[in-house]
Amino acid sequence: MPHLNRINSIVNLVTIAPPANSLAVERLTEAHEDEVLKFLVDRSIDQIFMTGLISDNGLESPFNRGAFYSCRDDRGRLAGVALIGHATLVATESDEALAAFSALAARHPDAHVIVGEEAKINRFWQFYQHDGQSPNRLCRELLVELRWPAEAREAVPELRRATLDDLAPVMAVNAWMALQESGVNPLSYDPDGFRLRLARRIAQGRVWVWIEQGRLLFKADVMTDTSCAAYLEGIHVHPSERRRRIGLRCMAQLGQHLLSGTKRLCLLVNEQNQNAQSFYFRAGYKLTGCYDTFFLKSRKS
Repeated sequence: MPHLNRINSIVNLVTIAPPANSLAVERLTEAHEDEVLKFLVDRSIDQIFMTGLISDNGLESPFNRGAFYSCRDDRGRLAGVALIGHATLVATESDEALAAFSALAARHPDAHVIVGEEAKINRFWQFYQHDGQSPNRLCRELLVELRWPAEAREAVPELRRATLDDLAPVMAVNAWMALQESGVNPLSYDPDGFRLRLARRIAQGRVWVWIEQGRLLFKADVMTDTSCAAYLEGIHVHPSERRRRIGLRCMAQLGQHLLSGTKRLCLLVNEQNQNAQSFYFRAGYKLTGCYDTFFLKSRKS
């Protein structure tokens, strides 16, 4: 039970006392957008994801499923930016900022997942534990990236952007994948919101599918797409079509298309999923880092 052992090892760490905090914390508004985007600069997955949300929705939107906050030093300079909500993401190198953001996250009633680079998120978690909440599941994930040139393979003329007519099969696959990863089925606790967010993503042209005779053979969600990076999620190949190079062909074609407008493609793959890792490495992706994802126990149950 490697996941359980990993959770126990982190939960049992000696808790770091929160540092005396001299940073000012404030909720961000649209007026801060340019400053925040310059601070994030698309370096890590959490920064890429936050940049994408801000670019798509602005700093204040229900589609962010949370609120953006800043920490500033005594000169008013940004020391950290965080999204606190359903997903908690933090961009800072300051333990003071981590402690301040963890206090906000610990009070959020809808907190579901905390994601970040391994060393940083483990420090964040030690501050967060003061609230007494424990993780339901921990995933160690590997960050893999693809840069130009993307390998060319046999074309897939059937690969296309999804339409709203494809919503039902895409939603079923995404819900199943979420259940496998987090232990929670979004169709059980937030079906309307899940449907709305996925429909919006499809309307934005961010979901790619190959559907043949009613079967969803391949699917990929482009969660974030900026000039610096695109973040992919929900890569799915129909079980009966695996090991037939369908996935590799689709990933190559999608990669060539996306890399015409961004510098790199990135995604996270579970450390335990050796088959998925092999698939992405064969698709040309390279390992560039390690991340931890904490799925939290619901406070509503």
